[in-house]
Amino acid sequence: MGSRNYKTIVIGAGAAGLHCAAFTGQSGTTLVIDHARAAGEKIRISGGGRCNFTNIYTGPENFLSQNPHFVKSALARYTPWDFIDLVGQHGIATHEKTLGQMFCDNSAKDLIAMLLAEMQPAELRLQISVTDIRKTESGFDLTLSDNTTASCDNLVIATGGKSIPKMGASGFGYRVADQFDHLLTPTRAGLVPVTFGADDMAMIKPLAGVALDVRVTCNGASFDDALLFTHRGLSGPAILQISNYWAEKDNIRINLLPKLDVFDVLRSERTDNGRRNISTVIGDFLPGRLAAALCKDWGLTGNIADQSDIALQEISHALCNLVIQPTGTEGYRTAEVTLGGVDTEGLNARTMESKTVPGLYFIGEVVDVTGWLGGYNFQWAWSSAWAAGTAIAARR
Repeated sequence: MGSRNYKTIVIGAGAAGLHCAAFTGQSGTTLVIDHARAAGEKIRISGGGRCNFTNIYTGPENFLSQNPHFVKSALARYTPWDFIDLVGQHGIATHEKTLGQMFCDNSAKDLIAMLLAEMQPAELRLQISVTDIRKTESGFDLTLSDNTTASCDNLVIATGGKSIPKMGASGFGYRVADQFDHLLTPTRAGLVPVTFGADDMAMIKPLAGVALDVRVTCNGASFDDALLFTHRGLSGPAILQISNYWAEKDNIRINLLPKLDVFDVLRSERTDNGRRNISTVIGDFLPGRLAAALCKDWGLTGNIADQSDIALQEISHALCNLVIQPTGTEGYRTAEVTLGGVDTEGLNARTMESKTVPGLYFIGEVVDVTGWLGGYNFQWAWSSAWAAGTAIAARR
């Protein structure tokens, strides 16, 4: 293959890139390039292989960005219902799991097949990398890893962030942004388990496998969801959610019993069953291993009848205000998303086009927009891809 001119080249065959090509491919020649062996690999592994592809309650409040208003235009004009309707047109059976999370009934591979069908007649080239990009008067010239070249009028960067490098993630999109003098907000692993020092791990590690519903709070954000103890630290949806708000040296506050008036329950138990061991009583409401570990750590012994009101208040407060201080996270290796990215101040919120480089677009995770756990990041991929794709399609 020699040099060829396209109306649009999309770099990245993930959720955002494939969906964008569905709109640009109908209005002129489009090439989608990815260095991976297969398209949509993160879609394939998402949601246990069934892909939590959107959330019906998606709104601007579900996203983190230095400019919280940036997401409003794209999300309002291409909603979860637009994508759900597309999925339905392809006969893909879906279901709502919890909290508005939409999943495929069968397999995430059905979504990938849908996206590949929708992008026709766009061309897809896999296991190809872009080694050089140069701006020209009319667009962009690209040099590819197979020693061929390609040019385009519009260049869409849909390369995602740094999360899960074993899936091929890299900082390529950030390097392109930097090349064209776009500012970047600091990046770090998001929706990721947290880790601890040796002293804390001595208590946490033996609890590996214990899970419970909690409320976690950090830096003004709070989530009610499941927490999971692991041999590396803490995980589970609640921890993944709060990790987006946690920064080094910050504390995370955990309410282990958010649905109980713990003091009243303990006082009633003292009246009705005073001879029961305090650890056994707490084990009525928490997993037994966790209750025993906490009582040992706090030095709680004896029967509940031995506990004064003040002591019960202190126990209640400790159970509802457990303060932990992670030393870090598991990093990009297991992170579901990358926080930060291409600064939105340099992008047009309606079209995702660079304000300073005509024809250059950034969509999806590479942009400084990060959603909560639960399908929000996929919806940002669909919405931002639609915004860029329809804007390009409207150009003559």
